[in-house]
Amino acid sequence: MRIVAIRNPQFAIRNSQFLIMLKIAVDAMGGDYAPANEVEGAVEAARDLDVGVLLVGRSEQIQAELDRHRRTRAVGAVRHWRTSSIEIVEAPEVITMDDPVAVSVRRKKNSSIRVAAKLVRDGQAQALVSAGNTGAVMMTSKLVIGALPRVDRPALAAILPTLTAQGTVILDVGANAECKPKHLYDFAVMGSLYSRVIVGVPNPRVGLLSIGEEEAKGNDLTKEAFKLLKNSGLNFIGNIEGRDMYNGQVDVVVCDGFTGNVALKVSEGVFEFIMELLRHELRASLKTKAGAMLTRPAFRKFKQRLDYAEYGGAPLLGIKGVTVICHGRSSAKAIRNAIAVARDYCVGEVNGKIEAQLGAAVSVALDGHR
Repeated sequence: MRIVAIRNPQFAIRNSQFLIMLKIAVDAMGGDYAPANEVEGAVEAARDLDVGVLLVGRSEQIQAELDRHRRTRAVGAVRHWRTSSIEIVEAPEVITMDDPVAVSVRRKKNSSIRVAAKLVRDGQAQALVSAGNTGAVMMTSKLVIGALPRVDRPALAAILPTLTAQGTVILDVGANAECKPKHLYDFAVMGSLYSRVIVGVPNPRVGLLSIGEEEAKGNDLTKEAFKLLKNSGLNFIGNIEGRDMYNGQVDVVVCDGFTGNVALKVSEGVFEFIMELLRHELRASLKTKAGAMLTRPAFRKFKQRLDYAEYGGAPLLGIKGVTVICHGRSSAKAIRNAIAVARDYCVGEVNGKIEAQLGAAVSVALDGHR
């Protein structure tokens, strides 16, 4: 592992207990528009968030983007960039979106994803951010960084926009296609903590995604998970249906990864459909075009509420370090916000709280469901 370029005045973030010298490793080669968007997002994060950023990947391409950014940005922005903490870490191999996950993770030992994960494992970075191959990022995080002691299955969490100011956390959205009741219990604990610490909900309402609100509704997995959650000490409000994910009546939605991934992808498709339909209707006639001019501020806010870039990325809860996985089409803004998610996760000491709460919940009853 070789650091080939360093611009590194130290940045510090202070929480209530100690001083953290925080560095985020960014997979600069992941994503559909890498490394351009990754570099720009990293520059914005280093400038705005007081964090150090390690850009991991092919150093020549990354440096070229940094140089291009320096030439094209305004003088004021360049000055901020020069005083930011940005390093380049060489990683010659890339795991593409089309690569078979298991094979590429094993064979490409010097991939940007794996090198970034090693930086977290070895304490040279506190978090990993990637818009690359989701399966590869998850597998590498589990193998290289490892799971927390009491977490059987790390879960991928996403935030959905709702009618209220705070978003709804949904997990798992793809890390575990098949689950046991105990896994859903762990997801609920981790999701509740994430909602409280990161989203800012004091006492998150936890709902179990099912086909009906009644306790008897659902499959064997949800019925058994319901029993665990009912006696969990969490603010469990029972089963919820898909339509409840957006009405602001629940703060954490728990489900297996297969169901959660389908729900998330359907949501993304519906959001894109609504945006395109609105554009089409607003351009349909002179009258609607005139109306569009008047409603432009509201339309802009509406788009902002639905834009995944505002939420940055989805954290993989239950990992010893921090891994945030971004959409493959992530813009520079999305990368910047994903780095902010990683920073907040570290400063909020979410991992320590997950370990403490899961440890306190260990009982004979729960062990029987493992």
